[in-house]
Amino acid sequence: MSLGDRDWPGLRAAAVSSTVLALACALTYWLVTGVLWHVYPLSGSDAVLGGMWAVIAAIFVFRQRHEESTAAAVSRMAATTVSFLLCLLYLLFLPFHIWGMALLAGAGVLVVTLLGRPQDAVTTGITTVVVMVVAALNPHNAWQQPILRFADTVVGVAVGLAAAWTGLAVTGRLARGMMSAAGPPDGGRRGR
Repeated sequence: MSLGDRDWPGLRAAAVSSTVLALACALTYWLVTGVLWHVYPLSGSDAVLGGMWAVIAAIFVFRQRHEESTAAAVSRMAATTVSFLLCLLYLLFLPFHIWGMALLAGAGVLVVTLLGRPQDAVTTGITTVVVMVVAALNPHNAWQQPILRFADTVVGVAVGLAAAWTGLAVTGRLARGMMSAAGPPDGGRRGR
């Protein structure tokens, strides 16, 4: 493929999209580690982990179409909510245990499947394992981990959706601007 054969509008759209995603990642991380940290003081490692988890959520919902981003946000929040409830109930009464983690991951998959959302099973399992392992790393007040990861996910999903919609609006404007600059599709021969 020569330089002249490239899909320049497609490359421009990809550059805009990747720039918007990068900015969303930075904003998400800053919100969790810089702003929320002041609302609810955490250890440095908890804040960094929360920032990472929120950025993952933002990336997860950043898609190429409005409908895809919205569906990804619903999926992420459904999986996180089930995981949050199961882990919180467990960690309020019991400490981390490998079998507890395994049973919760399996229970989460069962719950989302019974709720008619089997497509959320993988995300529910992953979220549950992350929350439980983080609770094992920080056994003092381990019950807080599901709450913190839920809050991180909400921030990430909100920023990711806003960024996806912003990126789609910008690339749409660029595409419309390039089409109007190119002139009419018939080369201006209409009406002759």
